[in-house]
Order: sequence, then C-alpha cells, then structure tokens
Amino acid sequence: MIATVYAVFADAAEAERIAETVVTERLAACANILAPCRSIYRWQGAVERAEEVPALFKTAQPDALIARIAALHSYDVPAAVAWPISQAHTPYEAWVRANS
Repeated sequence: MIATVYAVFADAAEAERIAETVVTERLAACANILAPCRSIYRWQGAVERAEEVPALFKTAQPDALIARIAALHSYDVPAAVAWPISQAHTPYEAWVRANS
C-alpha cells in the first residue's frame, strides 16, 4: 500500500525542515508544501486561531512516517494522518515504493 500523509506545521520553515528530513531518510518519496491556511481549533478548552502550513507526503511507510513527523514536530499533538491510496498510476506507485 502507498499512502498520502497529511500534516500541518507551525510555519513554512518547519514544514520544509521536516519534509527535507523525511525525504532524505527515505520515509517519504516526496513532500508538497502547500500555501498557508487559517486553522480554527479547540485546544485546552479554548477556541484558537492560527495560520499553519499544510503538507502532503507520498509514502509506502505511513506508520513510520507519521511517527517521525511527530518526533520532529514542534506541536505537543501534531496533526498527521494517512490517506491510503486505493488506485494509482502504476509507474507512480512503483516510484513511491522505490523512494520511501
């Protein structure tokens, strides 16, 4: 199985640092760092607002990738979730498997 892992980061610098680390470590074949977004969420009993930077990672190792993102992340409870890919262009799937 390959998967896309979605995660959000405090800023672009953190997203880039973690993306480069996990691609270098071959936990992800690729990372797409997206434009900043506004997040509204409940944290410790209060509704908070923040600008965050989402990223999409392509991987054949979603469990290991999520654990590594969590270990490198600045948040106490980072959002990092995997979306299994049920269908993919065969050469693309092979590339993800070979590079993560």
